[in-house]
Amino acid sequence: MVEVWGGIECSVVRVGGEIRDQLAETGHSNRIEDLDLVASLGIKTLRYPALWEHVEAVERRDDWSWHDERYQRMRRLGISPIAALIHHGSGPSWTSILAPDFAERLAAFGGRLALRYPWVKTFTPINEPMATARLSGLYGFWHPHRADEPSCLRLLVAQCRAIAMTMSAIRKVIPDARLLQTEDFGKIFATRKLAYQAEYENGRRWLSLDLLCGHVGPRHPFHERLLNAGVDPDHLADLAAAPCPPDLIGVDYYLTSDRFLDHRVERHPREPIGGNGIEPYVDIAAIRAGVPERELGFASRLREVWGRYALPVAIGEVHNACTREEQLRWFMEGWEAALECAVEGIDVRAVTSWSLFGAVDWNSMMMRKDGYYECGVFDVRADLPRRTIMADAISALVNKQSFGHPVLAQTGWWRAPRKRLGKSPAIRLRGFDRRLSILGECCSRRRLPARAAPQQPGSPNAWVELSVRDTGGGSSVVLFASYCPGKTFSLAVRDGVDWVAACNAFLDLVIDGLTGTYELVAANHDNQYRVAEHPAPHTPATAHQR
Repeated sequence: MVEVWGGIECSVVRVGGEIRDQLAETGHSNRIEDLDLVASLGIKTLRYPALWEHVEAVERRDDWSWHDERYQRMRRLGISPIAALIHHGSGPSWTSILAPDFAERLAAFGGRLALRYPWVKTFTPINEPMATARLSGLYGFWHPHRADEPSCLRLLVAQCRAIAMTMSAIRKVIPDARLLQTEDFGKIFATRKLAYQAEYENGRRWLSLDLLCGHVGPRHPFHERLLNAGVDPDHLADLAAAPCPPDLIGVDYYLTSDRFLDHRVERHPREPIGGNGIEPYVDIAAIRAGVPERELGFASRLREVWGRYALPVAIGEVHNACTREEQLRWFMEGWEAALECAVEGIDVRAVTSWSLFGAVDWNSMMMRKDGYYECGVFDVRADLPRRTIMADAISALVNKQSFGHPVLAQTGWWRAPRKRLGKSPAIRLRGFDRRLSILGECCSRRRLPARAAPQQPGSPNAWVELSVRDTGGGSSVVLFASYCPGKTFSLAVRDGVDWVAACNAFLDLVIDGLTGTYELVAANHDNQYRVAEHPAPHTPATAHQR
């Protein structure tokens, strides 16, 4: 039976002289009550930090206070954590991945962690080692900011050694400890001219798991290249002689995971030009390059991973930084793909709802400090995290119930649209106003079927009716939603707020089923907005609850 797991974005990365800490930037570090919200969904397995950077921030001086409080809370709530020791980081500031004793020091920390929480059974010592090696060693985004393949390969092997040694240390304390190894196995596609480059990169993407499974011996296609990159031959020999295969492979998959290499750079004037030293080319998301849909998606990658390793798999991260209906469509696509693969005989254990409380500045790989928030299952842009429709979906699936919503009648933007929706409920737009027309245009762009209301009220097959109302004072306009059960939601939009951004924020909240009276405090493009609740007369505010 495929389960639903959760995960909290917990990257700690060094960018130049700064440390980007997602737990702090999303506010989770100061909200232990978040764990109660996770439990309210019914989630029993949670990818959760036990970060080396936080515990041993000062060398040889552990501070477990934050983790003790939260791990005890999870235990009381019946949540089984999958402990993450490093998530895209380089370890505490006093060390780094390429330090000679990095693996030994992480292993020592893992042993202390196991002694501290011997009831924890599943661990991810290092998240996505290949992705981290590329971002830190090939593209130069994160520490140590290298931009050459030898550095990338050395970073990868150093991480894999650390994973194997850490699991060995943990298993000395917890003999039945399991390794969940996560990785992004995005496939590379290319023009015919760059087919050789795609073939090479498609081989390289398996290296982290090949190393851990003991497959990288002298006959492995990357063995010589690793040695030429400066990897210690003894380190390769040790990994081959004492494999540390995952008990479970976490396939982290995003809309932009699959890539397309195009030598026709003039077709992509807004894309940075890269290359391999032989050919200049651009590297774009395959989903935007006309690659056949059947070759993309969760199911395709799950089948590849299962076919190569025949080890149990889970979708380790499902998250889409987009409008609410697209978040929901993406998650449900992942869920349905997992069920489809399970029927085929693939040992699929779970689908993980990632970034339960969102993420900050991942659109720039945390290279910029824009405060760009990607909403999670809970929206933290309020005094207290607010449930979104994603929470309803997860709760239903956790409890083995089906989940439906009118927005799921149509596909996400990455799929060809369905031409016939039958009698699927639509949005009803009531009124005659240019502002309402813009709201309708926003619905159309988001593949949200919307129809003008007839003169007589009560037209069938509508799940919500939307209208625009003037307040009379001239300082704001109210977007109003009336749901079929009779509940209502109003959003006051201040004068000067971008109307398209306001409409898109409103649609997100309508899809969530939000009720009550709110004000749009700020709104920008790409779903960057904040709302404040107005308390009902003579009653206290209800803390943004649905």
